[in-house]
Amino acid sequence: MRPLQMVDTKTQYHKIKQEVDAAVIAVLESSQFIGGKVVNDFADNLATYHKSKHVIPCANGTDALQIAMMALGLQPGDEVITPSFTYIATVEVAALLHIKPIFVEVDPKTFCIDPAVIEKAITPKTKAIIPVHLYGHAADMEPIMEIAARHNLFVIEDNAQGIGNVYTFSNGTQKKTGSIGHIGCTSFYPSKNLGAYGDGGAMFTDDDALADKLKMIASHGQSKRYYHDVVGCNSRLDALQAAILDIKLKHLDEYIDARRKAADFYDAAFAGNEKITVPYRAENNKHVFHQYTITLNGVDRDGLNQFLADNGVPSMIYYPVPAHRQKMFDAFGGSEYKLDVTDWLTERVISLPIHTELDEEQQQFIVNKVLEFIQQ
Repeated sequence: MRPLQMVDTKTQYHKIKQEVDAAVIAVLESSQFIGGKVVNDFADNLATYHKSKHVIPCANGTDALQIAMMALGLQPGDEVITPSFTYIATVEVAALLHIKPIFVEVDPKTFCIDPAVIEKAITPKTKAIIPVHLYGHAADMEPIMEIAARHNLFVIEDNAQGIGNVYTFSNGTQKKTGSIGHIGCTSFYPSKNLGAYGDGGAMFTDDDALADKLKMIASHGQSKRYYHDVVGCNSRLDALQAAILDIKLKHLDEYIDARRKAADFYDAAFAGNEKITVPYRAENNKHVFHQYTITLNGVDRDGLNQFLADNGVPSMIYYPVPAHRQKMFDAFGGSEYKLDVTDWLTERVISLPIHTELDEEQQQFIVNKVLEFIQQ
């Protein structure tokens, strides 16, 4: 059996080595490393795949979120509603811009922001809602967009873990996550479903004026070279990463199918086990399984994590400390929040290896070790 990896980017690379190597060499031969045709072609191809009018590449997913808030004109003292159960980048950029994150609960089944609690958190200072498509499951976007419309709020989708997910509205309309809100943001961190061999990110929008502003902010606020209309930053996706991503984009649906197949294997293996709740799959979206995250019932989660490590099985706890309990948010009253569902989940979730290269022998070994510990 091949050694187990949480994410096996090396084996994945070897399957597309010829394509990737040729694309990288072409960039090296061109000597155009920043911007240019390769980056523009990738942006166009991603826009076509995503069915978004505009894709604006940038340096990473965190920058994408920050640039989105800047482009929407959010100011110090404004508030944004966001889940606390998320990677810190979602809310870190708000604090960086002196915008106050207002933390709300998640749905215990989907792990995503609970639309039922959003309206209660809205104040006169609220300017935006930031749903996170956590672990690859979509937040319930239809009621979120309805709430935003009623209260004249922006919606910024954190789609770093959800790229490729298709959300279905009650009228049958389908849209990919990241193309539903005013701006969608994603990350191309190597472990992502569409991962670079370095860092990278992108923003999605159908609004022409907003796209222009996103482009300006990402390039020092320039409308044209050396003419700076707004305060911006320097956030670029380099051509080498764009070339690699353009190759991997052609395989993205294939990668997602492989992840779903691996999730099906786990689901079947854990079916009926009262101590394991497998990931929920809502009918109105197509889970892309960036992570396969189970919820443990009456099991020593940290003990399982250590037992798996001792037996050569990687596992991860995403996320052991929710955002509202992080020291960085003490100044925003984080410690005053009472988020029982979030706290409950952070003590019980654990993610098992899931990636495009998992085989059944590896998965059976993982399952056996999980069940061995649970049945002790």
